[in-house]
Amino acid sequence: MGKVLGIDPGVSETGWAVLEGEPGAEPRLLASGLIKTFPSQELPARLRRIHEECVRLIAEHAPESVALEQMFFLKAANTIRATLQARGVILLAVAQSGKPLGEYDPRTVKLALTGSGRAEKAQMQAVVQKALKLADILRPDDVADAAAIALCHLRSSRIKRLKVLDSFGGNARIAR
Repeated sequence: MGKVLGIDPGVSETGWAVLEGEPGAEPRLLASGLIKTFPSQELPARLRRIHEECVRLIAEHAPESVALEQMFFLKAANTIRATLQARGVILLAVAQSGKPLGEYDPRTVKLALTGSGRAEKAQMQAVVQKALKLADILRPDDVADAAAIALCHLRSSRIKRLKVLDSFGGNARIAR
């Protein structure tokens, strides 16, 4: 699988994490961080910063693929609109890079990591910490969420490889 850049989009804070994972090996956290913008800035300037930082992250870390959280909202319409616009500039940066994109809704990420689509944030953070063998839980939450999205992508890619091998009559257990 190689390197994957996980992104948790937001206008004020976009979390990101770069993980590396090979079949049969434990995934490793290579880098993580937060792209911050401020409400005092005009929205176009905030979106430009998010886009520029995503372009820089893709160039600097050279992931083989990018995993992005799909949008699910229980928030106000203004938050929804701004976050969708941030997600749009992230998608633009990924498209410009030519990297494959995986998109995962929060329930799928929770299910892939904990076995339950209704896992609480604390449980998710503990799973990410354990899977990446980290001394502490990743902070802030947006960074932890980005790492969870990247882990989901790594695990989903393994499952897809197993299905491909099995569909060609191969022994699916070989592709661990």
